[in-house]
Amino acid sequence: MNLRGIIAIYKYEMSRTFRTLTQSIASPVLSTILYFIVFGSAIGSRIENIDGLSYSAFIVPGLIMLTILNQSVSNASFGIYFPKFSGTIYEIFSAPISPFEITFGYVLAAASKSVIVGLIILFTSSFFINLQIMYPIWMILLLFLISLTFSLFGFIIGIWADDFQKIQLIPSFIITPLTFLGGSFYSIDMLPEIWQRVSYFNPIVYLVSAFRWSFYGNSDINIFLSISAIIFFLIICMTVVYIIFKTGYKIKN
Repeated sequence: MNLRGIIAIYKYEMSRTFRTLTQSIASPVLSTILYFIVFGSAIGSRIENIDGLSYSAFIVPGLIMLTILNQSVSNASFGIYFPKFSGTIYEIFSAPISPFEITFGYVLAAASKSVIVGLIILFTSSFFINLQIMYPIWMILLLFLISLTFSLFGFIIGIWADDFQKIQLIPSFIITPLTFLGGSFYSIDMLPEIWQRVSYFNPIVYLVSAFRWSFYGNSDINIFLSISAIIFFLIICMTVVYIIFKTGYKIKN
């Protein structure tokens, strides 16, 4: 494995993040804080406890998920799209580095950015509520696993996209709506039975449920089923990336 090549891509992507610190870190954190103030303080004060938790505490995992899913997809898709757009991607392909190592460098950098943003939001939330995490190790593992999975998904979008509009298409019209409908701000048990069944077809439900379990020890979906769903989606994304590089889809031309 060409570790030097992976580290070079990783360092370049991370340096780009810190050059645009306001857009990369501050903006999503500020947006999430505003969500927390509006939903947690203004609306939450009028809502009864959910599963024995205050509404402000209940929505913290959902807010973190809402942010890192969008950030993972956005960071990874833009990271690989810009070399395509500028034509420098062929310089990367001509280097002594394999497709796996190229993918790993970009995806790991995108996931790292998302994890940093997620941890900052978690730290900021502690100023608003008395936050206790029941399974901190599982929380970190799930945060990284979900960030890695959706960074890989974003990498696929970046290769598929022909213009900037397509990069924003899937996050805006699919990821964000599914996240809002995935139990980020409510428990699935609060829905009528028919809508509970419909929610089970939303993959984001399993991510939010697993992440909330790491905080409070309870979830809408069985934790083993949730983790299995995350790993299954990760395997699908890895398979798609393999096919892309094997066939040269959207790369050779």
